[in-house]
Amino acid sequence: MNQGITFTVYADNAGIERIFPFDIIPRIISTEAWDKIERGIKQRLKTLNLFLNDVYGEQQILKDGVVPAELIASCPQYTREVHGIKVAHDIFVHIAGIDLIRGADGEFYVLEDNLRTPSGVSYMLENREVTKRLFPDLLSTNKARMVSNYPLMLYQILLSMATRQIANPVVVLLTPGIYNSAYYEHTFLARQMGIPLVEGRDLMVDNHKVYMKTTMGLQQVDVIYRRIDDDYLDPLVFRPESALGVPGLMSAYRKGNVALVNAVGNGVADDKATYAYVPAMIKYYLNEDPILPNVPTYQMSDVDAKEYVFKNINSMVLKRTNQSGGYGMLMGNKATDEEVDHFRKEVDNDPRNFIAQPIIQLSTVPCFIDGELKARHVDLRPFALQGADGIHIVPGGLTRVALREGSLVVNSSQGGGSKDTWIIDIKD
Repeated sequence: MNQGITFTVYADNAGIERIFPFDIIPRIISTEAWDKIERGIKQRLKTLNLFLNDVYGEQQILKDGVVPAELIASCPQYTREVHGIKVAHDIFVHIAGIDLIRGADGEFYVLEDNLRTPSGVSYMLENREVTKRLFPDLLSTNKARMVSNYPLMLYQILLSMATRQIANPVVVLLTPGIYNSAYYEHTFLARQMGIPLVEGRDLMVDNHKVYMKTTMGLQQVDVIYRRIDDDYLDPLVFRPESALGVPGLMSAYRKGNVALVNAVGNGVADDKATYAYVPAMIKYYLNEDPILPNVPTYQMSDVDAKEYVFKNINSMVLKRTNQSGGYGMLMGNKATDEEVDHFRKEVDNDPRNFIAQPIIQLSTVPCFIDGELKARHVDLRPFALQGADGIHIVPGGLTRVALREGSLVVNSSQGGGSKDTWIIDIKD
């Protein structure tokens, strides 16, 4: 709490900030398992980036019927204002957090892709710092791979996105402000990279260029690492009532005078309904089989799939396609009849907005709880960075822990915790 490592649980009426729970026993992943994860994430990111370039350009994948055109047309995150914009180095996804789970068969599965403003990397870095203080010798003797160079790698990628040919491009981190749940992370990353932390009111647009207001006058900004959702970026284009964004920002972006990281419009690629088509995209764009499989997914707009899901609701989880953080879900094995009926009505009203997946018993790892070792369910969010020189994946990631016994919901926003993740050279 003293270090400010907190997270907001919006459903918790007790207060806006709570300590981010940390389990002292590291999660260990073998090099062999990690190599497969790394290859799988690189393949997936390459594909999703090609998809975003295509869907905001020629739309060939829609013309060829691999992804249904109506799925994209009905996606609330498909941003028509981005169509035709040329992004630097053709990269839409600069920073990704890909959520993985390990099933009963020992295989890692992709649970979801986070391609907009993925959070959690500061907790990964702070977890490692805490581990160093608790067990200073363990890390070096076990040769756990290093994660602390993430801010430097991110800064280099941000610099490489600048379109002006100057020695020192100006990079800023745009935050919604102190009331955002991940504000700690925004301040942490800005400090680690040595770049200004700005809010919308600190920036202005003049003649299709973005400027930062400083005590020395206006300074042109080249790259904005934005942690604000698309809808709030520019009140002239998106939500007119937004006080978080910068009026005219999209005009500067369209002219190529400023780079936005991540790009605008990525939500169409991490929509939970689009997720089901990623294996087909991998085959379409790369002519490869997926290295990391998807969790089986049922589109509720398919009448037969909907009937099957509600017949087997006890073994299913229903999810809204446009929500994250563990919100808007129905765990069939824990739901009451009233909750199931309520969800059925909502699905009938808007089937495009829902998917279903079988409930997978996430793998467990030992955790130190109340002075004892206890098994708790975990997932893994590795962080990938994509720049002009390719994709770099930090060896480790954020292991999120469902602290309540038997719970499968690990999201921090639902009260989950985390632990340090070690990639070390051992046999799996």
